[in-house]
Amino acid sequence: MSDFVTIRLVKSTSGRLKKHQGTVKALGLRRIGHSTQVRDTVEVRGMINSVSHLVKVEG
Repeated sequence: MSDFVTIRLVKSTSGRLKKHQGTVKALGLRRIGHSTQVRDTVEVRGMINSVSHLVKVEG
């Protein structure tokens, strides 16, 4: 398993739960189509899992 994982925001956070909006912001995503690399840890995987309907994991 690599040290980093790339995630991309594919759906808007507008109208979503505040908790989900905060999670997306904490992952470093700002707008639709924006992608970022984050360290692949258990905590980050949990965050990705909670907003899996909004993001796409790319590796």
